[in-house]
Amino acid sequence: MQGLFRRLSSSSEHKLRSLNETVSFSKNHGMATLRVPELVPSPAQDSERLKQAFDGLGTDENEVIWILGHRNASQRRKIKDTYQQLYNESLISRLDSELSGDFGKAVLLWAYDPHERDAKLANDALRKHKRGVKHLKVIVEIACTTSPHHLIAVRQAYCSLYESSLEEDIASTVSAPLMKLLLGLVSSYRFDEEVVDLAIANSEASTLHEGIEKKLLDHDLIVWILSTRNIFQLRETFKCYKQKYGNPIDQDIKSCGNGDLESLLKTVTVCIESPEKHFAEVIRDSIVGLGTDEDSLSRAIVTRAEVDTMKIREHYTNLYKASLDDDVKGDTSGDYKNFLLTLLGARF
Repeated sequence: MQGLFRRLSSSSEHKLRSLNETVSFSKNHGMATLRVPELVPSPAQDSERLKQAFDGLGTDENEVIWILGHRNASQRRKIKDTYQQLYNESLISRLDSELSGDFGKAVLLWAYDPHERDAKLANDALRKHKRGVKHLKVIVEIACTTSPHHLIAVRQAYCSLYESSLEEDIASTVSAPLMKLLLGLVSSYRFDEEVVDLAIANSEASTLHEGIEKKLLDHDLIVWILSTRNIFQLRETFKCYKQKYGNPIDQDIKSCGNGDLESLLKTVTVCIESPEKHFAEVIRDSIVGLGTDEDSLSRAIVTRAEVDTMKIREHYTNLYKASLDDDVKGDTSGDYKNFLLTLLGARF
């Protein structure tokens, strides 16, 4: 063990629309469920329609859902900028005052720029983490299921929003060994191309197995491998691990114990190996049991609608022999249900 570790080598129904607003799958992400119109109105037109939706007799939630729920991140950013210029008020602030409950929270989450959204989610996770390790898993999601460039933007946004760094706040609020793992994950900059070295994968699979076998899950080398190797390299390492030792790595980590470190480390490996499986599990866990965990449900759908919700839907069906859309529909209601289903690309 010492020899291996000595070297340190991370609403009611939508209104019918005219043909020129027929929606199609987002062109940017083939696995996304967000549907954007073939002909997108100008940001000024969208801003005007939103203003009218706010200023009528009661807020027209359907209009808000239709417009924002069918615009990608770049388009939403232009709408926010244009709305501010036209009406001298923040669209975010207006949405916050007009909408309420889980629906309002989900729309606000969607309206933020993705890196700002994740910075806010990370801060919220740190404030809540003493209620359970599941909150810290949100930071793992951000660090392990997004691009290195996005993670840098999240850290920059965090500094701007909270006048301290994400790393500082992790260090001051989370105790070791969870702190050590999270700091390794958020401060890393992984190589972002599909480059794999089979010899390294084989060697590091052995290193990870030795650490798991001896229950040294917070050893520097384990943290270093999981937080700095590129995602494709790590997937190959996990594949080698299963071939050599018989079990998936997350299963062996789970067998080490039921503590917070084991739980967090298992989430790291699943997020790296199969983000869609992780988010399918998040959605399922938010729905089953007594009551609904709306915050987790909203987060999973909002943050992945422009990324891989088609894959998540497929994994959900394979894992639980159930329809993700039907389960969301059965566990939510009203405007909140309609908004989530809109992001899932449902026609209803």
